[in-house]
Amino acid sequence: HGMVTEWNRKAADMLGYTKEETIGKALVQNFIQPEDRRSVQEVMQRALAGVETANYTLPLMSKFGKRYTVLLNATTRRDAKGKITGVVGVGQDITEVNQAMAESKRIADD
Repeated sequence: HGMVTEWNRKAADMLGYTKEETIGKALVQNFIQPEDRRSVQEVMQRALAGVETANYTLPLMSKFGKRYTVLLNATTRRDAKGKITGVVGVGQDITEVNQAMAESKRIADD
């Protein structure tokens, strides 16, 4: 379970992993940092049970060691008959937004 079946160009550009490097690989074990694996696995398990998660903050690390923060929505994927077939994760890179907020808080605290 949890195998990557789609990998779009934006994910490839941001994280440095090509579609070929990700397809068929376990998402959590291969692309999620060890300290985040349990919570990401729980989000995926819930989506596979039909319970979707919105606005989940997911820390990601690129192939080259750059850290990103992604706001993720995990949606249940269903076939034409309504049978659950997987999870679709749609994320928005909020790394710079978070950095700007942290900086403005730091300035306000000074």
